[in-house]
Amino acid sequence: MNDEQNRTASVFDEDDTPNEECGIFGVFAPGEDVARLTFFGLFALQHRGQESAGIAVSDGQTLRTHKDMGLVTQVFDEESLSRLKGHIAIGHTRYSTTGSSVLRNAQPLHCCLHTGTVAVAHNGNLINTEELRREMEARGISFETTNDSEIIARLIAEQETETLAGAVRGAMQRIRGAYSLAIMTENQIVGVRDPYGVRPLCLGRLGNDKWVLASETCALNTVGATFVREVMPGEIVVIDRDGVRSAPGVQMERPALCMLEMIYFARPDSVMYGQSLHAARRRMGQELAREHPVPNGADLVIAIPDSGTPAALGFAEESGVPFAEGLIKSRYIHRTFIQPDQRMRDLGVRMKFTPIRETLEGKRVVMVDDSIVRGTTTDKLVRVLLDAGAREVHVRISAPPVKFPCFYGVDLANQDQLVAARNTVEEIRRLIGATSLGFLSPQGLARAVHVPNDNFCLACFTGEYPIDIPPHVKVSKFALEMPVVKNGAGNKVPVPTHSRDVGYDE
Repeated sequence: MNDEQNRTASVFDEDDTPNEECGIFGVFAPGEDVARLTFFGLFALQHRGQESAGIAVSDGQTLRTHKDMGLVTQVFDEESLSRLKGHIAIGHTRYSTTGSSVLRNAQPLHCCLHTGTVAVAHNGNLINTEELRREMEARGISFETTNDSEIIARLIAEQETETLAGAVRGAMQRIRGAYSLAIMTENQIVGVRDPYGVRPLCLGRLGNDKWVLASETCALNTVGATFVREVMPGEIVVIDRDGVRSAPGVQMERPALCMLEMIYFARPDSVMYGQSLHAARRRMGQELAREHPVPNGADLVIAIPDSGTPAALGFAEESGVPFAEGLIKSRYIHRTFIQPDQRMRDLGVRMKFTPIRETLEGKRVVMVDDSIVRGTTTDKLVRVLLDAGAREVHVRISAPPVKFPCFYGVDLANQDQLVAARNTVEEIRRLIGATSLGFLSPQGLARAVHVPNDNFCLACFTGEYPIDIPPHVKVSKFALEMPVVKNGAGNKVPVPTHSRDVGYDE
């Protein structure tokens, strides 16, 4: 699969939802088939990224890696796993937020230390990527990729310290932004979170002396590990033959877990902040029903499957309106890389969602979804329901309106593409053709997750970024691939060459 195919497919398959980030997994388990454990851990984290996957393994002396473009089940087979022998492993499944979706940007990434080799798997996004890269290139360091993860790896590699934890600490003092990391040498594995804890990372136990790191607890369940705790913001967790220990990283700032993890990204069977996400999303639906009841009543509540289902169940429970299955989702539409013609593009939503006419015909329908980003899919879904005979379609969204871009690892649209950034709720209602429209408030979110909002990053809703974004900064997933020219003031500036740049509105 080449880069052009990937871009074509992503345009065709693009949802009106935030796109995934990345999933990371690590295991220290002498006597176990760690490559196979990592394969199944990544399989459980596949929802976090479907562009590439990779596993690095150490037997105590040598690091071996296998990675490629595609899903976890496409990248690995029995033959490739059998070559990955060892007792330590880290793995990564990617959705690109900095750098194109090409093989050279697949992870884990390797760098040479003065004491051996380090491999890094990263979930998140740095906001000082270009500054660090220019500085390092000026010192003669060359780069093989166009992603920010290589900057982290090379910063670790250049630290003059005898311990991996010390090298990681030195790198943490230089990087700014969101990051959860699984880092491995020949004999040690380290887990790290940024000082705000924007991206999740947890620790699990496999038996008595075997340990697992994972982006979400659902991956622990898959490999038979027991959840121990979340890695704290700013913390370094070191795992080796001496067990697990916490090492100082950088001082924790205020916690700011991405709220989209609670609403949408993480699997509903995962636990964050001690909360079952399925239960939290169900409560979001209940809060939504309290805040935005249907004025003249409704006949049934349906979900946009699958991520809207828990909130739809909660809305039905609180409102007393029956829940019904109104749309059938094809789970294979994302897996085609055959270029569609214009007619197929126009029918994209209908290829993915098929209405059940017998359920919908003549009914006043509440359609529950988790987000509206561009509004380009929601209007088509409303039309699908009306064409199937629905008399009214009341849209309810279990999140506040998305008005601002993300700089911390979520691939949202440009701000001028965000429908809520330039339209009122009533204007959005008219644009999507809904009978009525309601968004869950930030206060309703806080009630639903049972955790105060000041423990989360709500920047895409409020524009209040916990990690300061300088007003003059423009962050793009393709920034490191742009040609550079001088502007009228003589300053070097990147020239955009891709259409999906994420800009900051001053």
